[in-house]
Amino acid sequence: MQGAVHGKFADPAVEARFQETARSLRLPFVRIYGVLFMLVALAYTVANPLLVNPVDTAKLAVLFGSVLALAGAYIGTTFWRGYVVRPGIDFAALLGIVFLVGHINLILFDELIDMQEEMHAVGVINRLSVSAFAAVALAGRPRLFLLWLGLDLTVFLSTVLPVQSHGAGLWYGLLSYLSGATIMVAINFAIDRSSRGSFALAEALEAERKKNEDLVYNMLPQAAVEKIRDGRMVADSYADASVIFIDMAGFTKLTKRVSPGHLVEVLNAFFNHADRCAAQHGVEKVKTIGDAYLAIAGCNATRGNSADAAIAFARDVLAGVEELQRVAGTDVGLRVGIHSGPVVGGVIGATRMAYDYWGETVNMAARLEGTAPVNGMAISESTWLRAKDRAAFGPPHNELLKGVGETCVYHAQPVPVRSPLPDISWVA
Repeated sequence: MQGAVHGKFADPAVEARFQETARSLRLPFVRIYGVLFMLVALAYTVANPLLVNPVDTAKLAVLFGSVLALAGAYIGTTFWRGYVVRPGIDFAALLGIVFLVGHINLILFDELIDMQEEMHAVGVINRLSVSAFAAVALAGRPRLFLLWLGLDLTVFLSTVLPVQSHGAGLWYGLLSYLSGATIMVAINFAIDRSSRGSFALAEALEAERKKNEDLVYNMLPQAAVEKIRDGRMVADSYADASVIFIDMAGFTKLTKRVSPGHLVEVLNAFFNHADRCAAQHGVEKVKTIGDAYLAIAGCNATRGNSADAAIAFARDVLAGVEELQRVAGTDVGLRVGIHSGPVVGGVIGATRMAYDYWGETVNMAARLEGTAPVNGMAISESTWLRAKDRAAFGPPHNELLKGVGETCVYHAQPVPVRSPLPDISWVA
């Protein structure tokens, strides 16, 4: 994040976010500062009738009343939502306050001169209190603060020069003002630098947190992540899910004919294509097992009928077989098995966690895959009964499945190519 320490952030959007965040965080301090300044002005208002002549007391009452009204309106404005994106409010309000303070000090200076023989102690309002206020309120906007100081100096000179009869007094006044202004610039700069550094660090941490969160959500469903964060066991039951098991036919022969690198390219093309099809149809990828791809519909991701989603997903995956053969450079194919029924999902273990599914439905889908024609699919009767689109499936027939026995199965032959795999150069 360039510009976090020196000057503005390079990205205007980041700079705008920083300004809004920093001003929001400074709001309590600006309000406290404003209230303290109003209390000081109120104290002067109470003390003036005791120490100042009636004519000047009336003038000061008007000026102090204006200061209190302006400061109060300024503090009230900080509660407006649009305040944090409008630094011009601070600029105008504090410039008006310092203008009024300058005129108040002129009257108090005159009183000090008139009362010198009686040794009355008459004090003036220190302009640095307003300058410090501006240094905090306009932190993050150094150019705006320097402009404010320039106008403040103009106000200072316009109120002091007409009544200054001795050149030394002017020079000492300027020296006093400039020394204080230099300190205020340093304060404004320090707040700006530290705020930018903290913001840059927070942004970097947030980006890293987002990356980690995306990685976790890529491996686990959001509901499971929330349970793990709360220390709860992740165990879910789904009454009607459709499990899809896709295996690559001829993979064993392929491993003997191609290099390991090329073999990985072929699998990567297959799995990436299946991932895109899964995202398109709202099907959840469970895992890959060697050259097999396990997915499920009707659990954490699927919308609508799980059987229809599973079949549509399988058809789009099979439609990419022609491109898969081009990538492999040989005759390979895919078989798909789909079965619908109840499953149990959850996370087991404390390291390398993954959300997995178990149950007879998962085993049945794997068994059905073995009966499917190459580049076709085999679905169970329960899936066929749930599906609305049955036209592509032939008549039922019994298959002897290992560990299951005779089972009614429906087969669908290869479908036309509709969704080709990406070019191998893109996959790599």
